[in-house]
Amino acid sequence: MYNYLNGLITEVTPDYIVVDIQGVGYQVQVANPYAYQTGLKDHVKVYIYQAVREDSITLFGFQTSADKNLFLQLISVSGIGPKSALAILATPDHQALIEAIQQGDDKYLAKFPGIGKKTAGRIIVELRDRLTIADQPTNSIAAMPISDDPALTDAMAALIALGYTEKQVAKVEKTLQKEAAGSTNDYISRGLKLLN
Repeated sequence: MYNYLNGLITEVTPDYIVVDIQGVGYQVQVANPYAYQTGLKDHVKVYIYQAVREDSITLFGFQTSADKNLFLQLISVSGIGPKSALAILATPDHQALIEAIQQGDDKYLAKFPGIGKKTAGRIIVELRDRLTIADQPTNSIAAMPISDDPALTDAMAALIALGYTEKQVAKVEKTLQKEAAGSTNDYISRGLKLLN
């Protein structure tokens, strides 16, 4: 079982990153790959959860141990698998997620893909008393507007991860919504031009 990988990020895609350790590239599924764009060609530490199934071995990665702990809490809930937990963690505001669980806000939880009202209720019942302030990530991406277009949402998170402020990104988002650029990479490219 891996605890973390310490190496170079050599590739960032919409679904995963590749961490190179002494010439071996580890494909790691992460909630927001573009948050790692700033670390491209830099040494980074990625916390790891290894999921083993009959037909596959998958590595799931996290920027902090707190993110990993929150993921582990989520997959301990019946009906929540690693991919569902990762989709939940794709929200940039993990504090709001923890607060929603603690306050029993099933409507907030049901907005995530694959999470219905029943599963949201299970998350609340099983995790409400188990999540503490220690589970809150300290350096996750700041809260930002969530668009109906997933490609645009990913692009906005990537721009914040690159160091632009929420205010700057929110201004650019309005322009990009009108243009409907298409893919996440198109939005990032156009967003960078607008910001510069």
